[in-house]
This record gives sequence, C-alpha cells and structure tokens, in this order.
Amino acid sequence: MAIEWILNSAMNRFQLNFKRNVGPTSESIRKCEPNTLVEWRDYYFTNVKSKDHIIELGKKLYIKITEVIQAEVEEITEEDCIDYMLKLVIDRTFDGYMTEIKTIYGQLESELGYKIEPAPDKVDKA
Repeated sequence: MAIEWILNSAMNRFQLNFKRNVGPTSESIRKCEPNTLVEWRDYYFTNVKSKDHIIELGKKLYIKITEVIQAEVEEITEEDCIDYMLKLVIDRTFDGYMTEIKTIYGQLESELGYKIEPAPDKVDKA
C-alpha cells in the first residue's frame, strides 16, 4: 500500500500520467472497446504509445523518487512537521470556517435579508 501511494503521488506530482505523456487513455480504450486486457494492451502499444515509451516514463518516475523526493524528505525536520500540523488543524480550519461564513452565510443573508445565527452548541450536536 505504501509503495503504491508513493508511486501514485510522485507520478501525479511530476505529471507523468498526463495525456501528453501517456496519451488519451480514456478516449483510446472506448475507441478500442476491448474484451480482454490483452486486446487493450496490444491496441494501446500499437495505436497510442509504445511500450518503450511507458518504460522510459517508469525510469523517469524512479529517478524523481530516488533523487528529487528522497532529497526533499531528508530536509524535513521535526519542527517542519509540528508547524504543519499546527497550521493544518488551527489556521486552515479557521480559514475554511471564515470562507464558509463569507460564502454560504453571506449569500443566504443577502438573499433572505435576514441575519443567520449559528445554532446553539446543544442543538448543533443533536
């Protein structure tokens, strides 16, 4: 599970799964209408991208993980982790709350012409 998460995160970060790299996969599989994995594989490698091209993308992914990401991970400090958790739990929660107030409550109050009050804690929890 951890390996797939790392591979997926890195692939997305470096856009190796973007259409420009792997071709129009969704469109291509619909055009192919395969009944088996073998049919799809043959179609893809013949009509979309070559197997060698995908192997090269895999090699790029390996380099990005072993050189770029590994170096970045080694730079992370305990203080970075503490700061991140504090910002995530406190700052971003507050920012989200304020955005909610401004967008949802603000729009409703404007539309209804009525001041909306938050529910009392006892009612909110019920």
